[in-house]
Amino acid sequence: MELLDKLNILADAAKYDAACTSSGLDRAGRPGTIGSTMQCGCCHSFSADGRCISLLKVLLTNVCVYDCQYCVNRRSNDVPRAAFTPRELCELTMGFYRRNYIEGLFLSSAVAGNPDHTTEQMIETLRILREEYRFGGYIHAKAIPGADPLLTQRLGLLADRMSVNIELPSSKSLSLLAPDKKKEAILAPMTQIRDGISVSRQELRLYRHAPRFAPAGQSTQMIVGATQESDRQILTLTQSLYQKFQLKRVFYSAYIPVSSSPLLPAPHGFQPPLLREHRLYQADWLLRYYHFRAEEILDESQPNLDPRLDPKCTWALRHLDFFPVEVNRADYEALLRVPGIGVKSARRILTARRVGPLTFEGLKRLGVVLKRAQYFLTCSGRVMAGLRVNEDGLLRHLLALEAPALATAVPEQLSLFVPGS
Repeated sequence: MELLDKLNILADAAKYDAACTSSGLDRAGRPGTIGSTMQCGCCHSFSADGRCISLLKVLLTNVCVYDCQYCVNRRSNDVPRAAFTPRELCELTMGFYRRNYIEGLFLSSAVAGNPDHTTEQMIETLRILREEYRFGGYIHAKAIPGADPLLTQRLGLLADRMSVNIELPSSKSLSLLAPDKKKEAILAPMTQIRDGISVSRQELRLYRHAPRFAPAGQSTQMIVGATQESDRQILTLTQSLYQKFQLKRVFYSAYIPVSSSPLLPAPHGFQPPLLREHRLYQADWLLRYYHFRAEEILDESQPNLDPRLDPKCTWALRHLDFFPVEVNRADYEALLRVPGIGVKSARRILTARRVGPLTFEGLKRLGVVLKRAQYFLTCSGRVMAGLRVNEDGLLRHLLALEAPALATAVPEQLSLFVPGS
């Protein structure tokens, strides 16, 4: 098979894996090497031949011994199969890099033969890149569950970031759709990567030339919409993963029908839950940067995110007793809870109000989105001019901001709900 044919097959087969993002690592180029990486330098690619601004995103092989029902590369699926040799993939990567097509490599693979053999092939690919070609660019490698821990360790010493896809939100779903995979086999390399990163950081404090293990951290991905788990279950699992494994990111992938299995949603008429995926990313942002807890965002009475509003606005409408927040006195945590105030604008507010009291005009200059925030804030005890008290008007206005079609009638004079009024 021609190299270009292999690239078309294996780059296309990798497009469903979203667990790659900006590099998260700074490494300057050195004499005698080729390539460097910057912390915000790379993003993922979905092009058919793997070429995009940043990463060559490709599988080493799509020949797989597993038969996961949701996967396009499953054993029982009749698709063209191909495999790179380590040398072929290295030459391809370097050729693309020299032409300025890419800044790095995202390398994953189906499980050909067994996890150890597949991991050995990935290690050999990265070894050639790092040692023979002296490639210093960004490399993201997918660890293979079930591989020998020593092989995972070697892979982590060659890669910048590693990931292990958790695949599905529960053990029950995993056993139903991917009986060859076990939760314990997936969590074991995640634990090893977490511990390896921790040990590597300690060694680097003592000796700055110590080998670096996955210095850009690890990430994971789960499929959304293939099974019946609620958003609450997904966010609770996400929160646990961040706490236990210190992940850089959890990625969510809306299920795309690639199988007619009776265990999966029927492909005819099925729409991938892209809006649900978007809401989960917004809720994930609240967990990571806004100090929310999963149990605050969703509970047993409300197990799923409202598709009409972003999760922060939804939380605010359910906790109107928390508002209005006095912008000149509120602490950082309270400011983060206000729709329309982000992390940067909250910090700017804390700095600016040291000089003098803030007004709504001043908040606008600081980057606060007053279209949302004005209904949840007071400045020196005053609400924004023209606002009145009406809870229904607030909901209608927020819906109009998010999706105008959802708010059929928006009153001219919108209003703010004030507790006790």
